[in-house]
Amino acid sequence: MSEMDVPPVAITEPGQGTEVEIPGFGAQYKLWSRDTGGLLSVVEHPFAVGIITAPHRHTHEDEHSLVLEGEIGFRSDDSEKVLGPGGYIRKPRGEMHAMWNAGDVPGRIVEIIAPGGFETYFRDLSELMASGNAQPSDFSTLSDKYGITYGRPDWLDDVVQRYGLNPPTH
Repeated sequence: MSEMDVPPVAITEPGQGTEVEIPGFGAQYKLWSRDTGGLLSVVEHPFAVGIITAPHRHTHEDEHSLVLEGEIGFRSDDSEKVLGPGGYIRKPRGEMHAMWNAGDVPGRIVEIIAPGGFETYFRDLSELMASGNAQPSDFSTLSDKYGITYGRPDWLDDVVQRYGLNPPTH
């Protein structure tokens, strides 16, 4: 990227940012890929009590998370950790991973996604789920578009049981 390509300063005030609703796990956009010249995007995710993301694997991007509130559990292939406020974790592309609220109060993380571009998946997923008539093939099409695969790893049932979670919906 040359100096001519460097995007201007982008500011998102505290509590601001476009929000999309995904049941139990939303997204509030802080920096879009277009704000960073495609280098990364930044999204905040709230985690309701009892929520776990569907285990998935990225093929194009890495995710870096900072816990802001609550106790958030992370599983990436064979590594598992619960982190409180101030804890960081990197989830590299190619590893099956999931995140969950490991506590009894709502949680929240900042997700830095590099390179940028994947952030629009959350908007597309929100729209698909809100349509009320989504078919399994619709989720497959969306996953293919973003280079993400969902799975049911052998550790999922154990994590759901240990933390009293609601099983993922897709």
